[in-house]
Amino acid sequence: MTERKRIRIMSLNISRKNKAVLLIILSALCFTGMNSCVRLAGDLPSVQKAFFRNLVSVFFALAMIVRSREPLRIQKGCTFAMIMRAVCGTVGVLCNFYAVDKLDLADASMLNKLSPFFAVVFSIIILKEKTSPAQIAAVIIAFIGSLFIIRPTFANMELVPSLVGFTGGMGAGAAYTFVRYMKQRGEKSAVIVFFFSSFSCLVTLPLMAAVYVPMSAGQLVIMLLAGLFAAGGQFAITGAYAYAPAKEVSVYDYSQVIFSAVTGFFLFDQVPSAFSFIGYFIIIGAAVWTFVRNNRS
Repeated sequence: MTERKRIRIMSLNISRKNKAVLLIILSALCFTGMNSCVRLAGDLPSVQKAFFRNLVSVFFALAMIVRSREPLRIQKGCTFAMIMRAVCGTVGVLCNFYAVDKLDLADASMLNKLSPFFAVVFSIIILKEKTSPAQIAAVIIAFIGSLFIIRPTFANMELVPSLVGFTGGMGAGAAYTFVRYMKQRGEKSAVIVFFFSSFSCLVTLPLMAAVYVPMSAGQLVIMLLAGLFAAGGQFAITGAYAYAPAKEVSVYDYSQVIFSAVTGFFLFDQVPSAFSFIGYFIIIGAAVWTFVRNNRS
């Protein structure tokens, strides 16, 4: 191999990784925009917000499927995983939206970002994947960090929303595990997004009808924007992992916590507590440690 060709290959690798980093940061911005819109929409039921968030994603995913001119079908052996991904993902969205309404934006985002650590746990249980002591240690450290955000005492008025947000991160972690299972079997990203979004809409529709709160034109626009941000975030993060392995770029997803802290401060006058900042430091530290170890190995 000539030196010129070697330089070109190295440049291509760097270029792909840079694209992945930019896409994952874009997804973090999109999800911050989604959470901000959910908060700005005001006092609407979480199921109502989840319905409109996923309604937009249905049309986005359907447009991608039509554009690809491939049949809309689930790959063999993926039906159960598709259903479980939809169930866990719906639970994750509902819990996250409830937490966003009740907690500081940065706290809700960080609890949702526990999902990669839960994905490690569920990968062991569901996919029977082997894990290292270092990965188990990172999960335990992240859990300890979450306790600083949740502050599990009865004196904490935000205990229930924090536990709900923690459950949302768990649901998202389980959902990502089933996505990994299906991607290993060749399932298309657009099909996964379409099925999940459709399932979530069908489940939340009767619940929304039971507790529906009339929306102003402004609230409707904000919720549709939340759906656009959500769809953009889903496809951006999917594209990021197509350009580079998760172990090389996943740590950049924690930029959402920074974006959320800044947005929460300027839009909602939110300043996370000192305990929350300690929790952020511990969880992000565990993520960075895992990231460095993965790249070294």
